[in-house]
Amino acid sequence: MSASPNIKTVAFFGGTVGCGLSALRHTLAAGHKCIALCRNPAKLEALISVESTPNLKIIQGNAHDIDAVTKCIQTDDNKLVDMIVSTIGSRPKGGLAPEDPQCCRKAATVMVEAITNLRNAGATGIPHIVAFSTTGLSKFGRDYPLLLFPIYGWLLKAAHEDKEIMENRFIESGQPFTIVRASLLNDGATEKKVRVGIEDPKTGRESLNIGYFISREDAGKWTAENLVFKEDPKYLNKIAMITT
Repeated sequence: MSASPNIKTVAFFGGTVGCGLSALRHTLAAGHKCIALCRNPAKLEALISVESTPNLKIIQGNAHDIDAVTKCIQTDDNKLVDMIVSTIGSRPKGGLAPEDPQCCRKAATVMVEAITNLRNAGATGIPHIVAFSTTGLSKFGRDYPLLLFPIYGWLLKAAHEDKEIMENRFIESGQPFTIVRASLLNDGATEKKVRVGIEDPKTGRESLNIGYFISREDAGKWTAENLVFKEDPKYLNKIAMITT
């Protein structure tokens, strides 16, 4: 039986925790097919039952391994997935410094290479890449509260450099994309309205909403509802800055 034309196949990188897990859960709940790349599948299986969730396929591997990434973004009928949601990030090794300061840029490079290789080999489809980043990277003015400058300007410098390189690799890839720059992340779903600013990476800021925090659960839900389910065209090839 063929899938409904409204059902998408979405690949998730970083879907075992935080924003990625929230987006994955909401995407599955809406009936879409999901492929999740996990270094430790048991971690996700403990959170989402594979037996009772037939639309979830888990692939073991690392986002820096091109063979594993290739398996995650290719469907059984030699098509590329409809969408890729990447919430890759390095764990801090102490303080706020990332354990792997090149984690995001390496994952972006591998992902773009895998897409290119599959397309050159005859795979069809054009996946929309949704990549999680952070506020504090805008070239068009401050997009975070001034009181956070010590954190953004110094403590998160290495992590922000990695995110910025990741963003540029997706922006320059020629693939359709949306960069999601979230304000500082905390835990716990809320009923707060998500406020959004939009920036064009070439022409500049279209709107601005500044805030301190957004929960990982809220950020993932917003991503599913606005970028996966309906693919709001105002976010295509743009940067969405989200906060509550």
